[in-house]
Amino acid sequence: MRTWELAKAHPWVVATLAALAGTLALELFGAPDAAQWLASVFGAVVLVKVSIGMVKDLLHGHWGIDILAVTAIASTLLVGEYLAALVVCLMLTGGEALEDYAAGRAKRSLSALLERAPQVAHLLLPDGTPRDVAMESISVGDRLLVRPAEVVPVDGILSTDSDGRAIEAGFDESSLTGEPLPVSRRTGDEILSGVLNGQRAVVLEATATAQDSQYSRILSLVREASESRAPMVRLADRYAVPFTIVAYLIGGLAWWLSGDPVRFAEVLVVATPCPLLIAAPVAFLAGMSRAAKNGVIVKSGGTIETLGRVRTAAFDKTGTLTYGRPELLEVRPARGADGRPVLDEDELLRITGSAEQYSGHVLADSIREAAEARGLRLVPATEAREIATHGVTAVLEGREVVVGKGSFVRDHTTGFEVADLEPGESAVYVGVDGVFAGVLLISDRLRANARATLDELDRLGVRQRMILTGDAALTASHIAAQVGVTRVEAELLPEDKVRIVRDAEPGPVMMVGDGVNDAPVLAVADVGVAMGARGSTAASQSADVVIVRDDISRAAVAVSVGQRTLRVAKESIWVGIALSVVLMLVAAFGVIPAIVGALLQEVVDLVAIANALRATRAGRDELRDFAALHDHSDEAHAEARALATA
Repeated sequence: MRTWELAKAHPWVVATLAALAGTLALELFGAPDAAQWLASVFGAVVLVKVSIGMVKDLLHGHWGIDILAVTAIASTLLVGEYLAALVVCLMLTGGEALEDYAAGRAKRSLSALLERAPQVAHLLLPDGTPRDVAMESISVGDRLLVRPAEVVPVDGILSTDSDGRAIEAGFDESSLTGEPLPVSRRTGDEILSGVLNGQRAVVLEATATAQDSQYSRILSLVREASESRAPMVRLADRYAVPFTIVAYLIGGLAWWLSGDPVRFAEVLVVATPCPLLIAAPVAFLAGMSRAAKNGVIVKSGGTIETLGRVRTAAFDKTGTLTYGRPELLEVRPARGADGRPVLDEDELLRITGSAEQYSGHVLADSIREAAEARGLRLVPATEAREIATHGVTAVLEGREVVVGKGSFVRDHTTGFEVADLEPGESAVYVGVDGVFAGVLLISDRLRANARATLDELDRLGVRQRMILTGDAALTASHIAAQVGVTRVEAELLPEDKVRIVRDAEPGPVMMVGDGVNDAPVLAVADVGVAMGARGSTAASQSADVVIVRDDISRAAVAVSVGQRTLRVAKESIWVGIALSVVLMLVAAFGVIPAIVGALLQEVVDLVAIANALRATRAGRDELRDFAALHDHSDEAHAEARALATA
């Protein structure tokens, strides 16, 4: 922010500086009475302004620490220390300006995302010439030119070059994923909006509008995060009452023992509580900024505080602990009374894939893709309905088809048989015209860094870890054994997850999920964390934290950042309190004149703020542990890409 903009935003700072300069000028020109009159009048105006705000807070039941500042101004004016009174006024009015400056530094990563948002796109016309168009006018299927070093405007697929040949291009995805090294993408690969193009111009075929693209969703989350007011004043106010009592006690004893009321003013001048008001919010904003650098959007400062205290973590299974890209293992048709299959394998897969066109479940995608990979033609339904967490019913080519969980299909068919499953396998049951038609066996692989992530949470003090899933108990237990989790709750409905998370101990409780069915439990958890890279919009909107890369280890990163941020915030408060108490004790003996004490308190403010900004950096243990998780996540990304291109 420029100087004149800062001055315009904080007129009371300008007025205080003007009053201080005028008072000093009158002193230098031999007019001490006029100097005292100017300082006293201005100090009284500030005193009234601050007192009104303090009274309003008290009437709302909020005991703050402004009472110390009010007493300091009043006492210095009464004993004639008018220069000290002006310095205290400057500290109060300048506190907000200091907070804005420090917050600007802390929110640098969040602001960077907003500032680099593209405003126009280069639409390729039928003749191949580009034309700049507004982002809002981009439609799915449009071909867009992305020039070197430009931000990709919308989600899309990397196209061929002008001669129709496949290409390979580099992209900087650090703003979305935190990955510092450029990544290589080839023709046919998905390119997310918000990444930075490399050294060659490329053509992108839009797969989403600007509003529906990944970067737009991230920007909306960032705006929400950057506009939130960190409720750290609450943390500071925990110390307000004892700090105020100590200050009055020391000041009162100094006055009583010395018989000099000036001692009381000198003590209160160094007790003014700006470190408590400024340092804590700055630390929380710094923590939010650092989380954003690591691919984690935290929506509020209060969430950072809660992350730092998390003691229980619950995880959804599919798409969270696993890749969320299940593979079709086997198509197993049911056999009729004559021993022959009710349907052959291809027909069973075709009608199942056709019905699953109307489901948003992750298993539905795998079935549809498997059917298309076999060259089977999916048909539209004349009627279709999805029953959340249960399955789909559809009318296909005149046949009534039901697809979903065993209990759901059993209730709609005759001849139902439960499939024999190996650990880690899931079953999708199918019925046609009221008769059980067969089952499709599917397996979803565990993420390569899932075990390392849960081990890291254990090291961070999150001792209670559990899996909450709607999947079969056998499959859930298999995954739990692989990641070292002992508490597993399977075959749950969304309301079951909500009940378990509400009752979980010890708190606070963090829930990590990715799908539409996780939205309710993410909303009720103390901290809801959404895997937003491929997760649903509903999950991201319900969550307090959104992971913008497809990497489960970011959940542990979020807790670690929260812990360090909370630790730095408390340290900053205690640094301010400790320095103020030392200065108060010294001032009680009359060693520090009021004007010098006021200036020393400004130094205390700067020390507390500088300490709070340490939250923008990782501690040594975090650097080591993050690197270990990163090594695992590289393997995870490689496997995810292999699955996506299989």
